[in-house]
Amino acid sequence: MAFDGLYLAACIAEFQERILGGKISKIIQSEKDELQLFIKKEKNTEILHLSANPSFPLLYLANEGKTAPITAPSFCMSLRKHIGNGIIQSIRQASLKLTEAGLERVLFLDISHRDELGDVGIKHLAVEIMGKYSNIILLKEDYTILDAIKRISLSQSSVREVLPGREYFIPDAFHKENILSFPMDKLDALLEKDALPLWECLFQSFSGLSPLLARELCLSASLPIDKLSNTLSSEEGMRVQEAILAFRRTIQERDFHPVILYEGEKAFDFSALSVQQYKGNPAFSEEYIASPSALLLQYYGNKERDDRVRQKSTDLKKQCHTLLERCNKKLALQEKQLKDTEKKDKFRIYGELLTTYGYSLSGGEKELVCENYYTGKEEKIPLDPTLSPMDNAKKYFEKYDKAKRTEQNLLEQVAESKKTLYHLQSIMNSIQLAESAGDLDAIRAEMGDFGYIKKVSGKKKKQRKEDQSKPRLFRSSDGYLLYVGKNNQQNEILSFQIAEGKDFWFHGKNIPGSHVIAKTEGKDLEELPDRLFEEAAELAAYFSSEGSSQKVEVDYTQKKNLKKVPGAAPGFVIYHQNYSILVSPKLKLEEIKDFPW
Repeated sequence: MAFDGLYLAACIAEFQERILGGKISKIIQSEKDELQLFIKKEKNTEILHLSANPSFPLLYLANEGKTAPITAPSFCMSLRKHIGNGIIQSIRQASLKLTEAGLERVLFLDISHRDELGDVGIKHLAVEIMGKYSNIILLKEDYTILDAIKRISLSQSSVREVLPGREYFIPDAFHKENILSFPMDKLDALLEKDALPLWECLFQSFSGLSPLLARELCLSASLPIDKLSNTLSSEEGMRVQEAILAFRRTIQERDFHPVILYEGEKAFDFSALSVQQYKGNPAFSEEYIASPSALLLQYYGNKERDDRVRQKSTDLKKQCHTLLERCNKKLALQEKQLKDTEKKDKFRIYGELLTTYGYSLSGGEKELVCENYYTGKEEKIPLDPTLSPMDNAKKYFEKYDKAKRTEQNLLEQVAESKKTLYHLQSIMNSIQLAESAGDLDAIRAEMGDFGYIKKVSGKKKKQRKEDQSKPRLFRSSDGYLLYVGKNNQQNEILSFQIAEGKDFWFHGKNIPGSHVIAKTEGKDLEELPDRLFEEAAELAAYFSSEGSSQKVEVDYTQKKNLKKVPGAAPGFVIYHQNYSILVSPKLKLEEIKDFPW
C-alpha cells in the first residue's frame, strides 16, 4: 500500500491545519503499540491516532476515542509526564538530517512543556511509519531518546538501538537522496549510474517514493515508465527535472487530492495525488476523499481492528484447535469401537447354536459345523478344545453381554463427543466472529466454565460498560430490527430473553453459527414482508461456519417453538416446527453501532 512519504506529507498538512498550536489534554495507550492524543484547539477537541502496529502502521485524526486500559503502560506514563498539557509548536517531516525538510516516513511533533520546576522545554515525538520497524519515540530537545513504545536493543537490531539515553537517528539502510533538496545539476549523473527502468531508478534513488509515485513521476515527464534511465536524451532528462520540480511545488503548495484506487469494486491502493497510470482502463476507477485521515479510515475500515483481534485471539484459537483435534480423534476411535460391537449378535447366535447342537460333540473339537436355523445355512463355530460345549456356549454369551454393554456405553460416549465437538466448533466460529477484547473475554469465560481451559481464579473483575461484549444489531430494509449473536452466551440471551413469542429465530441448518432474531413487533406471519426473511437468513448464513460458501440452508421458526436443551451448553436449542430457506451468505445491511444493551 502507498503510505509513502508524499502521503505522510499530506497527513502533516491536514494536522498543521487542525491541531497545530493545540494543547495535549489527554494521552491514552489503548494497545501495546498504539496511542491516542486528545488535542484541544480553540473550542474543538481532535483525536490524533498513532499506531506502530507492524501490519497497519497508521496516523490519522480519528472520529472517536478508544478505551483506555485501567492501568496505563509505562510509555504512556512517560508521555504524560513529559508532554502532557504541552503545546504542539510544530508538525513536520524530516530528512535523514532531522532538522532538514524531507520525505522520510517519520512524523515529528515538537511540543513545548513545563517541567517540574516550571521551566519551558521542547520535546520531540517521532512517529516512524516503516512497516514492521514502525515505532513511536519520545526525544529530548537534543534528540536523545527518553523512551519508546518499542524498545530495541542491539540483540534485536544491529542497525540501531532504541533505548533511553541513546542518540536518535533515522536509519539509512538504502542510502537514498532527499528529493526535496537534491541538486538538479547532479540528476543526469544519478540517472546514468545504472541501467534500470526509469521508475525503478527513481524509486531506488529518492527516499519517500513508492513504486506508484515513481511511475507517476515518469508519466508527468511524458516518458515510458520502463525506459532505461541511462538512455535518456538531454531533452528527456530536462523533462524529468521539470517533473521533480513540479512535485516539489505540489508539496510546498499543499495541493493534495487524496484518492482511493479501485479495480472493479475492490480497493487496492491509495495516493495523495490523482493517479494517471490507470486512466483509460475501464477496470480501474478512482474515488476522491475529503481528507487524508478520512481516506485512511475508509480504506482500512475494520482491517486494523480485525488485525488486533486476530493477534489477541491467536492463543485462544490455538487452544480451541487443539481441543477440536483431540475430540475428532476421540470420536473416530469411539466410532471404530462401536462398529466392532456390530458382531455381538454373532456371539449370541453361536451360544444358542452350541446350546442346541452341543450334545453331538464328544469333547476336544476345535469347531462345530452345524445348520444355522436363522438362515438355513451351514455355520462353522470356533471352539476352545479345553472347554466343554456348554462352557463354550457360556463364553460366547459372555462375549455377547460384554459387547452389548460396550455398545450401550459407546452410544452414550459418541453422543457426548458429538455434542462436545459441536460446542467446540461453535466456539471456534465465535472466535472468528469476535470484534473486540470483550468478545474474546466472553468466549474465554465460556471455555473456562466447561473445563476446556483453566478457569481464571480469584475475584472476577467488573467489566466497564464499553468493554462488554454486545451482539450485532441491524435494521432490515423494511425497518425491522435484526439481532445477531457473536457467541453462545449472546445466542442464549437473544433466543430466550430478547426474543418474544411471534419474533422469528434464524440459524444455519446443522452448522455452528450465530442466532439471528427478527423482531416482528407482534405481527403475524402473513403481515411480514418476504424480504425480511431473506435478509435475516442471509445474516444467519454469513455469520455461520459456512459463511464463505455459495449457498447455505437456513432454518427459521417462531421463538415460541424453541426449547432449551436441559444441561446443554448455552445457545443450544431444539425445535420441531420450522421452515427452511436456501440463501447466499451476504452482509448488505449496515450495522447499527450504538444502541442500548
